[in-house]
Amino acid sequence: VPLQAYGGGLVQAGGFLRLACAASERTVSFGTLGWFRQAPGKEREFVAARRSSGGGSYYANSVKGRFTISRDNDDNTVYLQMNSLKPEDTAVYYCAATRNRVILSSIGQSAAYHYWGQGTQVTVSS
Repeated sequence: VPLQAYGGGLVQAGGFLRLACAASERTVSFGTLGWFRQAPGKEREFVAARRSSGGGSYYANSVKGRFTISRDNDDNTVYLQMNSLKPEDTAVYYCAATRNRVILSSIGQSAAYHYWGQGTQVTVSS
């Protein structure tokens, strides 16, 4: 299931970006959609996830209150609205998906997701 992430770029601290991830099929076919990021020299980390059928949205503590994940079932896209960006948000951002409705204890684990986009670079300057 190809996933295509885009929308990254260079922004000043305090600014915003909206990432998008286009899937090759309707997002309702996925039980869980997520975003992860990987900064240079660091491991990939969970950012946000959204489960289908009113399952709610979940965020890493580092982005809670600043980032919002949403899904548009009509155009096969999941979004990550990133506000009040900080230099520590600099990373390559990856979208991920699985047909499973991931349990909460695993929702932040990359192994729970089976499909991955190619990543889009976000750079926040101070």
